[in-house]
Amino acid sequence: MNWTLLESADQLNAIKNNPGYSLIFKHSTRCSISMMAKRRFELDWDSLPANMPLYFLDLIQHRDIPNQVAQLFNVYHESPQLLLIKDGECVLDQSHGGISVEEALSVMA
Repeated sequence: MNWTLLESADQLNAIKNNPGYSLIFKHSTRCSISMMAKRRFELDWDSLPANMPLYFLDLIQHRDIPNQVAQLFNVYHESPQLLLIKDGECVLDQSHGGISVEEALSVMA
């Protein structure tokens, strides 16, 4: 699986309008907890549907986008954070050590 870099508001609008599931991973490249959560998530991500879009938001490079994400999907900004979006609505919001592929899959079942 591969990440799609989330770099613009246009991409956020596309995610909001996408039917089905999308996943957003918000990551701080300066945070060891965020690095650990990302690494652990990537170890298990082959269990996710192969056609599900996976978006990676680098919070350091794109400081304007996290607030847009929070507003658009009605979530509180955290880092690291995983958002599972279904039909434009956030159906799962995980952060820090709570980030897991298993939990995302349980919501999708």
